[in-house]
Amino acid sequence: MASSPPSQLDAVFSALADPTRRAILSRLADGQATVNEIARPFEMSQPAVSKHLKVLEQAGLIERAVEAQRRPARLKAEAMADAVEWLTRFKAFWGDSFDQLDALLLTMNQTNDKDTDHG
Repeated sequence: MASSPPSQLDAVFSALADPTRRAILSRLADGQATVNEIARPFEMSQPAVSKHLKVLEQAGLIERAVEAQRRPARLKAEAMADAVEWLTRFKAFWGDSFDQLDALLLTMNQTNDKDTDHG
């Protein structure tokens, strides 16, 4: 099980549910950036981007430093790693389900082939 408390995991998934915040995280995967640098590709105001950054920061997905008059944001991987760990538990389930579906489809195809050969 993930090491984050459930409320933290909920905050991570809630933050990741928004496509703008996912795009911001993708941008920060390339390195730290200021609000203005993050806002540049989006058609939104700096305050709107700041609100998204606040949600990401509260979820533990980013951290913001204070450097003179700049507050660059940087990706923080620990909270996302906990979410990935939680999701990984279901990977085996989906793999098993797809394996069962493959086996069923193979059986059905073999049955159809036999019916076609005798018909």
